[in-house]
Amino acid sequence: MMNTVDVALLKKYDRPGPRYTSYPTAPVWTEEFGEKEAREEMARSNASKTPRDLSLYFHIPFCESLCYFCGCSTIITRDKAKAEEYNDFLAREMGVVAPLLDRNRRVVQLHLGGGTPSSLTPAQTRTLFRNINDHFTVDYKDGEISVEIDPREASNHYLETLKTVGVNRISMGVQDFDPAVQTAVHRIQPLELTERVFRKCRELAFHSINIDLIYGLPFQTVESFSRTLDQIIALSPDRIAVFNYAHVPWLKKHMVLIRESTLPPPDVKFALISLIGEKLEKAGYRFIGMDHFAKPDDELFLAQVDKTLYRNFQGYTTKKNADLLGLGVTAISMFDEAYWQNVKALPDYSARTLSGRLGVFRGFRLSKDDRMRREIISRIMCDLEIDRKKVLAPFGESFDAYFSKEIGVLEGFVPDGLIEIHPDRIRITALGRIFLRNIAMVFDAYLKEAPKGPLFSRTL
Repeated sequence: MMNTVDVALLKKYDRPGPRYTSYPTAPVWTEEFGEKEAREEMARSNASKTPRDLSLYFHIPFCESLCYFCGCSTIITRDKAKAEEYNDFLAREMGVVAPLLDRNRRVVQLHLGGGTPSSLTPAQTRTLFRNINDHFTVDYKDGEISVEIDPREASNHYLETLKTVGVNRISMGVQDFDPAVQTAVHRIQPLELTERVFRKCRELAFHSINIDLIYGLPFQTVESFSRTLDQIIALSPDRIAVFNYAHVPWLKKHMVLIRESTLPPPDVKFALISLIGEKLEKAGYRFIGMDHFAKPDDELFLAQVDKTLYRNFQGYTTKKNADLLGLGVTAISMFDEAYWQNVKALPDYSARTLSGRLGVFRGFRLSKDDRMRREIISRIMCDLEIDRKKVLAPFGESFDAYFSKEIGVLEGFVPDGLIEIHPDRIRITALGRIFLRNIAMVFDAYLKEAPKGPLFSRTL
């Protein structure tokens, strides 16, 4: 990638902005969309001439300890009986939602996230998968069956159980190996422990292993994070995700435990971004999109080359033509024309499931304009370019005519070297990769509405 950049350019673009796991983003969703509307959207999706495949996401909220950087919805507990009870709630929710979907719709993607799915015991994990199989048709042969694990909680028995129930992909959190950083974020995870779990995953022949890192954490320096990257490269995972730490204490109160004075300033964060790209690409990894790298033979990179890569709440995926159904507390569903989210508090979720209701408390139905803007933002995030002739063809619209105003705004990125505008396409440069969120924001119609307080983390 690049080694230097004008500090003024960093200051110009370093502002709050969405990560675009969805468009429209969650802050504009409304409680006017509820269980009735979710049921209608599922019925509509079933009635399609060519029903889409399904992607299932199960939110497992439990963690044994709190990581101060965490932006996820978690419940801190060591009581395994809570997970046992939660398994029952999930089974009840599946019993309500599964009959609303055609059983012939294949589940081509299944993901357990959290929280910490590895907080479940092996027996609880087997029960969860047995319940899933009772309600859905999971494609274990060609589908992506993945689980997020915390190496600190993943015993050999647990990993062997994952392999037995059909999991073929593992994603493990590391964040940073530097002891000072680990202490500051309350996550002590020695390199040796991670290596042991990683070797066991390789021994079990999981199809793919991903490692998550975070840059922008307290006390990180270019030198210290370079050592972490070297240690990760030595493990040779199939994919590496390097996320920008989102310091949002107004949303996640526990983040006040991280002193802002210890966070790396913008120039150091940019140096970290440059380091990540240069070191990983030199090691043979390819840039997939915002935060993600993969080996050249990985299906994510091949999908990017073929222009079939997609991005949803589970990250980058090759399963574009699948409706995402989220189950569990706070879980989000993403269908072709609507999004919805389950309630955030466990007592509310349990009460709804016990009464035979869906957990939906808010959502959003997309207009044609929303869906066109979503497609363009997705192409920016996935293809790193916009095909001006083809991108809106499925909608019967001309990109140049419909988005003439936005094209004019994009021209402002050209002198800064972030994009190139050609007659047939708009291409994001190597430098522009760092500013993907800023470029995508040009097409966000809802950012023009005055926000009611801070909503998003900073883009850099």
